[in-house]
Parts: sequence; structure tokens; C-alpha cells
Amino acid sequence: MLQLLGDELIGSPRLAVFELVKNAYDADATEVAVRIDLGPDAEPAITVTDDGDGMSLDLIRSVWLVPGDDHRRRQREEGRRSAKHHRLPLGEKGLGRFAVHKLGNRIEVVTRAAGSRECVVEIDWNELIERPFLDEAPVTVCERAAELFVGERTGTRIRVRELRGPEWTRGEVRRLASQITSICSPFEEPGGFRATLEVPGNHGWIADLPDFAEILRRATWEFSFRLAEDGRFDFDYEFREMPGLDLKGRTIAERGTRLKLPPARRGGRTSDKVVANADTTRGIGPVNGRFYVFDRDREVLRRLGDTRLMTGYLDEHGGVRVYRDGIRVYNYGEQGDDWLGLDLRRVNNPTRRISRNIVLAAVHLSLESSMDLVEKTNREGFVENDACERLRDIVLGALGALEEERQIDKERVRHLTKKPTDAVSSIEKPIAAMRRALDDRGVRETFEPYVTDLERDYVDMQETLLAAGMSGLNLAVVFHEVERGVRVLHRVVAEGTDIQGAARQAEELMRVLDGFSTLLRRDSKRLHRVSELVRYAQQFNLLRIRHHGIRVDCPLLTGTGDFESRFSLGLVLGALNNLIDNALYWMRVRWPDGENDPATSRRCLFVASAHDFAEGPALVVADSGPGFQDDAELVTRPFFTRKPDGMGLGLCHANLAMELNGGQLAFPERGEVEVPEEYDGAVVAMIFKE
Repeated sequence: MLQLLGDELIGSPRLAVFELVKNAYDADATEVAVRIDLGPDAEPAITVTDDGDGMSLDLIRSVWLVPGDDHRRRQREEGRRSAKHHRLPLGEKGLGRFAVHKLGNRIEVVTRAAGSRECVVEIDWNELIERPFLDEAPVTVCERAAELFVGERTGTRIRVRELRGPEWTRGEVRRLASQITSICSPFEEPGGFRATLEVPGNHGWIADLPDFAEILRRATWEFSFRLAEDGRFDFDYEFREMPGLDLKGRTIAERGTRLKLPPARRGGRTSDKVVANADTTRGIGPVNGRFYVFDRDREVLRRLGDTRLMTGYLDEHGGVRVYRDGIRVYNYGEQGDDWLGLDLRRVNNPTRRISRNIVLAAVHLSLESSMDLVEKTNREGFVENDACERLRDIVLGALGALEEERQIDKERVRHLTKKPTDAVSSIEKPIAAMRRALDDRGVRETFEPYVTDLERDYVDMQETLLAAGMSGLNLAVVFHEVERGVRVLHRVVAEGTDIQGAARQAEELMRVLDGFSTLLRRDSKRLHRVSELVRYAQQFNLLRIRHHGIRVDCPLLTGTGDFESRFSLGLVLGALNNLIDNALYWMRVRWPDGENDPATSRRCLFVASAHDFAEGPALVVADSGPGFQDDAELVTRPFFTRKPDGMGLGLCHANLAMELNGGQLAFPERGEVEVPEEYDGAVVAMIFKE
């Protein structure tokens, strides 16, 4: 059983050494040195030596030789910090000491505590394994005058011989060197703790390891953040100038903002929370992080030089690591561990998302504040509880804030390196150029019927694809609203207290589905009253508006300012629904749940007509959210979004839908249209053909 504790709970010999180094940290050591003897003239051995507190004979007997002793856990729960460096212990299960048995069969421990004699413990697994009972297992413990830790020195040396497989090859030793280096955060080193590795006779194996600081200097983006316990979010963003590109760097510093959270599934349901608050950090405490993101585009790498070194390092070490009190929580950020699902996110949205092989990042936690995060017994991350899920949400939310800004600068880089962008192609310019060429040749009359058919077929295909895209964007809303509506309906019916309310709830669910059926309907362009369009949108969003406590002001539904235009109802309704969906989301970001009283709601939506545009009458949608922070060209570009879960297609599709119906989407400045002062957020105008 003891051998299994070492073999099964510790995943690899490298992790076993890693555990011994962590034990030195708990012993309040300043330095810990790992030595691997593999030369032909020496017996293969691994030695870990620290200058920590050491152990007395009583501590060896009552703690170190007792499997599962909770000495460290009790010390941490009681808040008892170490004397020299004031550390809380990382250990909690009393199993890390069995790491030595993963490494070899013969173990010698030499240790000395202050005011005590030097103690020597010898364990031979070849003898132990022959005995069936623990009380019959021979373990030699003796005291002696100090020979290793002389004078006032204290500490522990663990030497393991008769090493067990696998073989310590050059590659394995190099990976161990990287792990030992990574035990302390490169960004927030724990005060007074350093780990080193020595390989006598084979120093060249680790002499040429890449310099971490030099790798970081090649990063294109640097991002750091802090989420306070009350939910306040600060971040600093930097886009660095690139060699050979006439492109200025860009920096942003935001303080006291809201951290937008990705949609999360809890207990089979999607969480409604959109921003972090004090509940998000409960049992986790403040979270700090730093991200270095690289551009692996071939043209960019060519300008940086020595690309093989950088790409090889990123392939092996890329990812997001986690540290508590500056000491690493294994195995987050290792190869094969994608605890945030970064690679899957990038597959779903490759133009915006960040994958593991382009980022070197660290997340820092306070051990004292993160007691709800419990490390697994097998040392492979945290137990998958609610706190662990919320930590993922926090890190992904912070990563989303980085991705928002990065996509702006990435587009600028692609423009200068002549890479294709994500802009929606238009057939209008090629068709116009073709007609001019036909005029120059004097053959336009002959070819015009073919050009006209080509143009019409292209527009028809575009409308068909756009209708499908709009339906897909709204389908998720329908599923979510119907799911929530059915739960509410079930509760009302089960309680039997409000049968009329249940009937009303069922009727409203049918209206949502009717509204979606209108979106799916493929209809030709014909005259519609804009009030009809707004009424369909109201039916589609009725449950959401009520659930989120939105106050709506819509003069059109009372006949004020109504007008007619020729358009496809399904396409334009999809566009309007997208504007309303954006407004609902961003109002919840500015006025989070729990801070918004439905009786005096600060979430308010304004939908009215306007005749202030030369191009034609308009339907204006205004809200009390935070408003736009980007220009119109950017927000309508495909795949650009500031929503954590956004695809960046909503406003792009809405703009295209208006253009296909002879109109356009506009983003007027406040004062260009008549909007009440309380709607101080985003203002969008759907301008229709006269």
C-alpha cells in the first residue's frame, strides 16, 4: 500500500522531484538544490538538499513516518505561518513525502532542526516489501552529532539510490530542469525561495536551455490583470512595435471596470451571470494574472529571427499555469493539459481566440484566500468543484478582455503584411468594373443580360445564407428562453397557486415561438409598416425583457411616427432582434443582476422612428448600457466582438441585412437623433429605403 501511494499518486519521476522541492518550501527553506548523478563513475542517485527548518527525532516519528498525517493542513487552517519567511504550508494530505518511493528503492534522509541533533533515516524498499505488516517493516532512525548540517545550520537532505525507471535521458533531465524552474512563478517569485538543478558530468544537457526572459521579449502582446475580491477588474494591455513594420505600439490601462464572464453551465443549466462580483471570488480570493501572447504568422516570425527556438519553446511550454503564493500548482500548463479549453475555443473561432501554443501565462492566487480550491491527491490540479469552475470563468473572462483588444491590433498587422482580413466581400465593385470594361470594348449590350443574372443570383444566394445565419444567431436565444419559460411554467403549475399566471406564461411562450417562425419564413421584399416589425420583435423578446427587468419606451407601438418601407420582414426582424439582444446584454454588464431594482430599473430600452437622415426614415434603438467604444467600421466587421461568447457576426449580419434591403445601419452621435437623456448608452439607427 505504501509503495502504491508513491507509484500511483505521483504521475512521473519528474513530478516526484517536484513534490520534494515543494516540501522544502513548506520547511521554510531559502534554497533547495537538486542533483542528479548519472555519470559512469558514480552510483546513479538523486539528491535534494534544502536549508529549511529540518526535523527533530520527535517530528520524524510522529509526522514524517505517519502516512496521511494532517500536520501541514492543521497548520494552514490555524493560520500558523513559518518563522523565517512567514509562509503558509502548501501540503495538506500528508502524502507528498511518498514521492521519494517513486524515484528509487534506497532512501537516506539526513535532517537537523534548530536545537536538535542531526537525524538519519534509512529506508530500503527491498526489505520493506517482504514484510506484510507496517509494524514489522524495518526503518532505521538514529541521532548523531552534526556531520552535514554543522554549526547553526538546519535543513534536510534526501538521497535516493537504486533509481527506478524510466531512464533519466537527456530529454527527461531537460524537462525536469524546466519544471524545477517553473516551480516558482517567473512573474511573482515567492520571497526568499530558489530551486536549482545540477547534473555533474552532464552539465551540457541543460546549459543551452532557452532563456525565459529572452523568449518573453519576443512576445507581441503583454497583458496583466487583477480581479479584486469585490469583483473590481483592473487590466493593462500592451501591443508592442514589430521590427520592420510601420506600426505604432498601443497601451491601455483600465481600472475598476467589470469583468465579463463567459456563459457557464451549472447543474445542467446556463448561468445568467454576465459580470463578476464578490460571489464569483468567494473561496478563491483575489486573482492576478499575466499573459504574453505571440504572433506565429510566418511573415511576422521572419522579422523576429531565430523562429525555431521560439516556436519550439511555445509548443512545449505554452499554456496558462497556476501559482499559489508564488508556488506552482501542478499540472496546469503542462503539455496535454488544456484546463481552459483554449484549443477548442480557437477551433470554433480561429480569427479571434488564443490557443495554448501562442501564449505563456501565469495566474496567481493567495493560498490564505483560496481555501475552497483543494488540490487533488494525485497532484493533477484542483478538485473539480464549484470554486474550480468559477476560477476557470474568471481566467477565461480576463482572457476575453485581452482578445478584445488584440483583435484590433492583429487586424492592423495583417493589413501591413498583406494578409487577407475578415472583411465581408462585396460583388458591387467587381460588377461595376466589369461593366466599365464591357463599355470600353463596346460589347456591354451583348453581355449585360449575363451580368444582370449573375448579380441577381449572387444577391439571392447572399440573402439565403444571411437568413440561415440570422436564424442560427437567434436560435440560441429561443432555446434559452423556452428552457427558462418551461421551468417557470412547471413551477407555477406544480404550486397550483396561480393558474391564470400559468396560462399567461404558456401564451407568452407561444409568442416567442411564433416570433421565431417569422424569422425562419423566407419572404420577398414588400411593403411593411415598421410598427409591425417592432411588434414581432416585442413578442420574440417579451420573456427576456420581463426577466431582466428592462423598462421599454416604444412610441411606435402607439402609432407615433409609424412609416412604411419595402423590405424582407424575416431578414430585417433578425437584424432588429440582434440590436435588442446586444442592448439587453450590455445593460446587464453596466447594471449587473443584484444591483438593478426592477421597480426603478436603470436598464431601459428606447425604440422609436426618426426622420433625421437624408437617406430615409429610420428605426432608432437606444439603451442605457455602456455604449460603443469602437468605431462603426470595426463593430460591423465580421468576427469582431467584445462579448466573451460572441462570434462577432451579429452586427455584421444586421448591417448586411439592411444593405440587401436597400437601407443601411448607422451609429449616430448623441444629438444627431432625438433620444431622451436617460438612454445614454449605445444608439443604433436602422435606415430604410425611402
